[in-house]
Amino acid sequence: MTSTPVPASAPVPAPAPSPTPVPAPSPGSAGASAGSHWEELVTAALLGTTRRTPSGVTSRRDAPTALLDAAAVETVRRRAGMRPGRAAARIEPAAEDARPALPPAAARRLTMLLADRPGAGSGGRRGTAPDLMELLPQWLATANRQGFAAPPQALPALLDAARGRTDIRPAVLAFAGPRALWLARLNADWRFALRAAPGGGAVLPGPEEPERMRALWEEGLFAERVALLAAVRARDAAAARDLLAGTWASERAEDRLMFLDSLRTGLCAADEPFLEGALADRSRNVRATAAELLSALPGSALAGRMAERAGSCVAVDPTHGTPTIAVEAPHECDAGMERDGVVAKAPAGRGERSWWLGQLVEAAPLDTWSRRLRGRTPEEIVALPVADDWQDELHAAWCRAAVRQRDPSWSRALLGTPAAPEAGGPGAVSLAERAKLLGTLGAEERAGWVAGFIAVHGLSEAFQLLGVCAVPWAGPLGRAVVDALNIARDAGSYPWSFSGVMGLAERCLDPAEAVRLEALTSVPDESENTSPGAGGYWAESFQRLVTTLRLRAAIHTELTQR
Repeated sequence: MTSTPVPASAPVPAPAPSPTPVPAPSPGSAGASAGSHWEELVTAALLGTTRRTPSGVTSRRDAPTALLDAAAVETVRRRAGMRPGRAAARIEPAAEDARPALPPAAARRLTMLLADRPGAGSGGRRGTAPDLMELLPQWLATANRQGFAAPPQALPALLDAARGRTDIRPAVLAFAGPRALWLARLNADWRFALRAAPGGGAVLPGPEEPERMRALWEEGLFAERVALLAAVRARDAAAARDLLAGTWASERAEDRLMFLDSLRTGLCAADEPFLEGALADRSRNVRATAAELLSALPGSALAGRMAERAGSCVAVDPTHGTPTIAVEAPHECDAGMERDGVVAKAPAGRGERSWWLGQLVEAAPLDTWSRRLRGRTPEEIVALPVADDWQDELHAAWCRAAVRQRDPSWSRALLGTPAAPEAGGPGAVSLAERAKLLGTLGAEERAGWVAGFIAVHGLSEAFQLLGVCAVPWAGPLGRAVVDALNIARDAGSYPWSFSGVMGLAERCLDPAEAVRLEALTSVPDESENTSPGAGGYWAESFQRLVTTLRLRAAIHTELTQR
């Protein structure tokens, strides 16, 4: 767009093409012409006044000024003609959080933890600085135990952290309280908080509101119904079961599956009639879940049927000089077995008979075997040889049964002693199975078993087992881990091979162990068998471990001293 006149002393430019005049709006087309006139002014501005001169302008030299004047007038007219919009409803204030405020030192620490962002170094070397974001879960757990409310100014950062890490969402939402849900309704990035909160953050009806409860169950959204069922089940198992039974026949299959899963809470013998009815459900997944729940009730009719089927397949063979378990796997999967949750089609690579046997043994009550195998204890049973290469299949099924039925005596028998070759035990055939079996034991016994495993076998296979131990690690377990790390350092091992265990130690080791670790923070002398630079890496790792443990101790003090 030409904006300055040509000076008199300048050469006269060549004549431009004849401009197309902008037609003036007709007086009788107020609404339509106002909009079209504005569009024509915009077009003239885009093309330039040398190519498109506004209407009513005769001098090309005056065209730029005339265009700006017309645009100014049109802008004022457009603004003056705007109709006021309807006022939006005022946002209701967030609910009050009656919990006590954080101590100032703890609030400052939270800000520091939320501001930390792990570096993305190309070499993978972390240095001596602790990973603050990895301390956030423990900070949140302690703050929630102490019953503190989140500082309002920290809520956006907390929700952003939970958005990126699903593992901390429950702790963040518990700490953030009702204000987090208030914010989540205003920011689409935080809507996960509404999905994670019971009933989308709505206040669920209590037992004193039966009509509202029934209305929400029959008319509410799916998330609200799931939350309501879970809340009712937690306080009154029978009332929740009756609520579910009232609409069971009209529910969708996927919804029935989710609702049925809520019965795991407070599962008892009174649930058996309802679950027996669910065995005839038209959905295979619903039938399988009902069968699993019934098999977890040792006195249920299904458990009795499974015990009879499994018992007919397993017996002590009296013809051997040494008592030996003989196995005769099922030759078919009949309709009764399928109704009770046995899946007929075996996965690829599995024989059908062994597949059916495993499911029967897994679902049978474990006390079946002492009666069936002449009163032997679990340790005596798993120590018996098994004929015809059925041992792995039989023991693996017993492992799954021990985990499902939460039976510590069978778990101990199947784990064996941690000093056994490969610590595989007589029945546990993988690290994953051992970890699940350990989960049925008490925290102290679990830590003692893993400590014994590490003392004999080192840390090379201990990572998965350490993950099921309670935090902070018990004294014997912590000392076993530190001793094994020290042995690995002195042996010249590659330090990065133990980075996973070192990371676990930073989060799980008792902070009191920091004193013992001080001696390991110096750079050791490197022998000819040591990896080049390994000593410095080990020293950095132990220094970071010491720093992190002291930081965890400070966090605990800040949150517990009022």
